Amino acid sequence: MTSRPRYRPATELVHLGRDPRRYLGAVNTPVFRASTILFDTVADLGEAARGTYPGLAYGLHGVPTVTELARAIASLEGGHAALMVPSGLTATTLPLLALLKPGDHLLMTDAAYGPTRRFCDNHLRRLGVDVQYYDPVCGASITELFRSNTRLVFTESPGSLTFEVQDIPAICAAAHARDVVVVLDNTWATPLGFNAFEHGVDVSVHAATKYIGGHSDVLLGAIVANAATFPALQRLWTDMGVTPSSDDCFLGLRGLRTLGVRLARHELSAMAVATWLSQRPEVRRVLHPALPGDRGHALWKRDFRHASGLFGVVLQPCEAARIAAMLDGMRLFGMGWSWGGFESLMIPTWPELSRTATRWNPGGPTLRLHIGLEDPQDLIADLEEGFARLRG
Repeated sequence: MTSRPRYRPATELVHLGRDPRRYLGAVNTPVFRASTILFDTVADLGEAARGTYPGLAYGLHGVPTVTELARAIASLEGGHAALMVPSGLTATTLPLLALLKPGDHLLMTDAAYGPTRRFCDNHLRRLGVDVQYYDPVCGASITELFRSNTRLVFTESPGSLTFEVQDIPAICAAAHARDVVVVLDNTWATPLGFNAFEHGVDVSVHAATKYIGGHSDVLLGAIVANAATFPALQRLWTDMGVTPSSDDCFLGLRGLRTLGVRLARHELSAMAVATWLSQRPEVRRVLHPALPGDRGHALWKRDFRHASGLFGVVLQPCEAARIAAMLDGMRLFGMGWSWGGFESLMIPTWPELSRTATRWNPGGPTLRLHIGLEDPQDLIADLEEGFARLRG
């Protein structure tokens, strides 16, 4: 059999994860709903019991709708294989459980997604893992933090509240010199914006709820791994029974088809809004790695292919009541914890409440904006009215 050729990302997004010849000519992989799987022979049943059966043994282990999405994301990012899970939080935490044991030392970025940090503090420590937070911009100097029992470095680049870009190649080189695994939360960039495996990452995780789903109506996560780490991840995934539903994976597959065109629009519109914000007197600093002058811009330009629609803003000092007046009256920007959908969002953030390895004191209150698919000029007009309320 000849191997399938590789195409450019836009083409891959259209064709990965579907095979009409297998499904009666259907363009999209159908939704498979199944729990019990029947076997033809006792011998087949025995193989399934021993874990050597080559086919699907139980619906929990991934029906075609689930496995097609996993294969598509793995191929898109260049990983060995992928696992689909029910949420982005499951995607960030399952590798920690699978790859760490009591007595191991974990280096976790101080800019980590809040729920990932909460899992480390509430559960990994209880299970005997030594959790240490580190400065996300430490780069190669992370080697100074390694101990004899260091097993894993968790990265998130950019950080989802403070948007530091990490030097992933330098961190991976330092970690691999000591046989330490590197996990990256790659949700912000998606596989289109940052190829984790080309830069040395062992496991790349995604909140597919966000850009892959793209419509704010599905909870989904993806774990993409290299060949060395995948068996341990798959074992825990199987033993914990954390397979998402076929309906959710169908929505993930559908979202994947338009990921390229949506992400391009998010990126362009976000740059337009971020540039406008950088010139406003109410704004102290814009936290957007793709914006020239940002502290992480050089690394972003070196390592990333694209940006996305999520960034932060540091305002000039002002009272909390003025910020509330601004946000409460927004017409197009909603307030919600997630991002990556077609709609624009804006929330205040308080990174200083969770930092332990570094101090977050940017000189003013911070906002996080997700720029959706609306016309950026309408979003700018909404923000201009918001600033009028901010000034009082």
